[in-house]
Amino acid sequence: MPRPTRHVFVCSQNRPVGHPRGSCGQKGCAEVVDEFMRQWQLRQCFTQVLVTPSGCIGPCSMGTNVLVYPEGVMYSNVTREDVSEIFDEHLLGGKVVERLKTPADIW
Repeated sequence: MPRPTRHVFVCSQNRPVGHPRGSCGQKGCAEVVDEFMRQWQLRQCFTQVLVTPSGCIGPCSMGTNVLVYPEGVMYSNVTREDVSEIFDEHLLGGKVVERLKTPADIW
């Protein structure tokens, strides 16, 4: 397998309702993971991008969280509707989606 240009981790953490930290599961992460996988397959960008559902990558209160390497850029409050923009702009275009970027004081 060739080394991808970018590796995306999408939080799929699901804690019980009422947990003090909350979780991305309570904020629709399953839909976000599914859309990342759908876009990845639709675009056939298997050698450029690797998508991996992950456990907690924090901050839970701002989920769904997405982390992109090698840049180390975290996106927060990502919805299903944001995934195409992340693919177009960042994963394939190399430009960070500033409106979704986690604030610097948090990440």
